[in-house]
Amino acid sequence: MLLSNLESVPGHTIRRQIDVVYGSTVRSKHVGRDLLAGLKNIVGGELTAYTELLEESRQEAMNRMIEKAKSLGANAVVGIRFSTSNIAQGASELFVYGTAVVVEANAQKLPDPFPTQG
Repeated sequence: MLLSNLESVPGHTIRRQIDVVYGSTVRSKHVGRDLLAGLKNIVGGELTAYTELLEESRQEAMNRMIEKAKSLGANAVVGIRFSTSNIAQGASELFVYGTAVVVEANAQKLPDPFPTQG
């Protein structure tokens, strides 16, 4: 599955636009993570427990979007965007969406952006 935040996939032609696809997950903070984050907040620095939670959430939402695109017969998703929102106290949704498409690689080779001199 090719993924692009552009409206196209470089080096490919969109042959068919299928539909908007999305994936989401709602996660709540863990009490243990909250406690550690509260302590870290006092001294400063990255809240790694939350960074890991956000990364897991992104991956889960992306996987769900990809599965929907595959089920529609797509081989790419373009125009990918992420959104987050608070659902309840301590719970947030991570939402990802894009357009499922069928792309075909261009037969033409793209020019080398760094040709050798000589």
